[in-house]
Amino acid sequence: MMFRSNNCIALHLTSLAKAERFYSDVLGFKLKSKTRTCLEFDTGHFLLYLNRSARPQPPAPSFSVKSVAKARRLLKGARCQIVADRGNSLYFRYPFGNVFDVIGD
Repeated sequence: MMFRSNNCIALHLTSLAKAERFYSDVLGFKLKSKTRTCLEFDTGHFLLYLNRSARPQPPAPSFSVKSVAKARRLLKGARCQIVADRGNSLYFRYPFGNVFDVIGD
């Protein structure tokens, strides 16, 4: 199983409306897509995903895998905690405390 870094970073914030104004108007990033729970910005070198959350969380680097199901099993076997599972993507906390994003190719 190979985890490959990709060009995505996710932040979790409490107010997407305030975040949209800041990232669009102040930083000048282009809004690519918008849902009730997520904003996607093109920053130039990477895609920035802003997810609505009950509490802010630090940035989560993202990895791509061929099979999220296999990655899930591998991570659970390595005593990682799955903190969010969306089927074709997940967030996991590894034994050293940080959280990472995994998405299927």
